[in-house]
Amino acid sequence: MTSTDTRLKKVVILGGGTAGWMTAAYLGKALQGTVDITVLEAPTIPRIGVGEATVPNLQRAFFDYLGIPEDEWMRECNASFKMAVRFVNWRTEGRGEATARTLDDGRPDHFYHPFGLLPDYDQTPLSHYWFKRKYEGRTTEPFDYACFREPPIMDAMKAPRWLDGRSATRYAWHFDAQLVADFLRRFAIEKQSVRHVEDEMTEVVQDERGFVTSLRTRGGKDLDADLFVDCSGFRGLLINKAMAEPFVDMSDHLLCDSAVATAVPHDDEAGGVEPYTSAIAMSSGWAWKIPMLGRFGTGYVYSSKFTEQDEATAEFAAMWGLDPEKTAFNHIRFRVGRNRRAWVKNVVSIGLSSCFLEPLESTGIYFITAAIYQLAKHFPDTTFNEGLIDSFNREIEVMFDDTRDFIQAHFFYAPRNDTPFWQANKKLTLPDNIQQKIAAYRAGLPINSPITDESTYYGNFEAEFRNFWTNGSYYCIFAGMGLEPDAPLPALAYKPESVAGAEPLFETVKRQQQNLLETLPSAYEYLKRLHS
Repeated sequence: MTSTDTRLKKVVILGGGTAGWMTAAYLGKALQGTVDITVLEAPTIPRIGVGEATVPNLQRAFFDYLGIPEDEWMRECNASFKMAVRFVNWRTEGRGEATARTLDDGRPDHFYHPFGLLPDYDQTPLSHYWFKRKYEGRTTEPFDYACFREPPIMDAMKAPRWLDGRSATRYAWHFDAQLVADFLRRFAIEKQSVRHVEDEMTEVVQDERGFVTSLRTRGGKDLDADLFVDCSGFRGLLINKAMAEPFVDMSDHLLCDSAVATAVPHDDEAGGVEPYTSAIAMSSGWAWKIPMLGRFGTGYVYSSKFTEQDEATAEFAAMWGLDPEKTAFNHIRFRVGRNRRAWVKNVVSIGLSSCFLEPLESTGIYFITAAIYQLAKHFPDTTFNEGLIDSFNREIEVMFDDTRDFIQAHFFYAPRNDTPFWQANKKLTLPDNIQQKIAAYRAGLPINSPITDESTYYGNFEAEFRNFWTNGSYYCIFAGMGLEPDAPLPALAYKPESVAGAEPLFETVKRQQQNLLETLPSAYEYLKRLHS
């Protein structure tokens, strides 16, 4: 009698780290114990782990799905809060400086890309009313401070939650990536019965169709499975080497290909804990600063075409006052781009083995979360239907390419033009997709469909992935860089009642800012209590 059960029986994940253990934990829950999951992790392969910043959907899309409370994993992973990315010195010339230089109008050279939701009035984002005010000379206040509640409370280093645990605004997190991987490893093994094999893969066994049938290890094991997930990092041991899937290089869009990173001790009681990620412009790239209790993770992302490793390290060390002879630096070389196809036959690539963009908008964990969500949604049977695989690959391709375009626009439209690196970015070609968005922005139109209502945002899970970069995101970056529309949205000229009706919203934002300043604890106070 022929069996009609076409379900997969086994999945092997090659590689641990954040990508591997996130995948194991998520699939363990999504497949409800019907599939045996094994993680093959080589203990001799170091993790890249340089500190991690995330985006706001991580709790809802991942930890809530697994049933893990926010406070629980935060305590385990030395996590802190992130309400925005703060861009420093992207408009003024100079070498790496941790503090903001001064613009021509006397303001500091920094702006925020907040995670707060942009209000709207009469189905038009508040950004368009703000620009009409500015264009007509009725305000000089920057976009982020005029339209979002969060910038003043970030300046004051406040927490995004009250001491009783209630949330005051949307936020993401900073954490130690290695602690997250260790926490999820324990969770996946204990709660999802995931098998953990510590050994090094030495051979990929394939059948006559090119499908992978098993992985052989140095310790003599032969791990067979129906589906293999490649989380082997930049090496791409399964997707690129065994399956020979080409990697599509994107260095013609993004020039940075290297980083030097370290951790710097910090006196939180004296200096406070910044509740945001900083992206600080450098001579040949930019530096991140990710604050956590007792220290901050930092790294200089640069282009090896425009600076040598020693020169980049010296500029980076000088910015933080570090002694290059006494500081342990982690030097990283990365590939920018994505696989032509993330899923080939019975191999799915997730994490660095699938795609990578420099972490300017903290997309690394976002890409992993989106990929495992799509894998669970498209999970195959033994027929490996090509329609499922093609649909998955389209989702990953669109997600990556849209994000790549958004990040390239940061460099292309940054006013800085004082070094060969910044000059070269202005000569690159922007893809048609982002050029269309720029044209819409210059015409005064909203970009994409803005998510302006919190219940709608949290109620439409698919939209979180499909429309991650909202109208407010583009406006934050472009307005922050000094790029403005040619004129206000023409439709507003026909809506005097709407323009008048939107005015009280600006006063509402100001009242909310003041209320939060007066009632929220400092980020240091909240985190100290949480982690105690």
